[in-house]
Amino acid sequence: MKKDFKPTILFAADHAGFELKGQLLEFVKGLGYETEDMGAHAFDANDDYPPIMAPVGFAIAADPVKRRAIVIGGSGQGEAMVTNRFPGVRATVYYGKDLEIIRLSRKHNDANILSLGARFLSVVEAKEAVKLWLDTPFVGEGPEAEKESERHVRRIEQIDQIE
Repeated sequence: MKKDFKPTILFAADHAGFELKGQLLEFVKGLGYETEDMGAHAFDANDDYPPIMAPVGFAIAADPVKRRAIVIGGSGQGEAMVTNRFPGVRATVYYGKDLEIIRLSRKHNDANILSLGARFLSVVEAKEAVKLWLDTPFVGEGPEAEKESERHVRRIEQIDQIE
C-alpha cells in the first residue's frame, strides 16, 4: 500500500454508542477518510449489538486491506467479541486510561477494528484514541518496516491459522 493510502472507515454502534458514533464519524471524515455508517441508523434503547456488529465483521473479513472499522458500545467488549468471530478480523478494545494499548494494537497486532467503550470515554478521549489508532502503522507496512516485524507478522499468521 502507498504510504498516503487511507482505508475506508466503517462505523457501527448500538444504543450505548449511538451518540458517540455520530461525533466520531464526523471527526474521521474531517481527517480526510471515507466513512460508511453501518448502523444503527436510529436510536433504539432496546437494540442488540450482535446483529449490528456482524455486518461489520463480514465487511472487514471481505477486504481487510481497504477497510477498517470503529465499533462502539457500552464497554466495547461485546462488539469486539462479535467482530472477532470473522476471519482476518483483529478487533481491539479501548475504554480509557493508557493510550499505549491503542498504539500497540496497530503497531504489533495490525488491529483492523477499534472497539470503544462509550460509557467509559469522553468525546475528547475517544477522538484522541481514534486519531492515534488511525495514524499508527503496523510494523510490517512500508519500506520503513522494522526488523522486529517478522515476529509480529508470524504471530498474525498463526492467529489466522486458528480461524
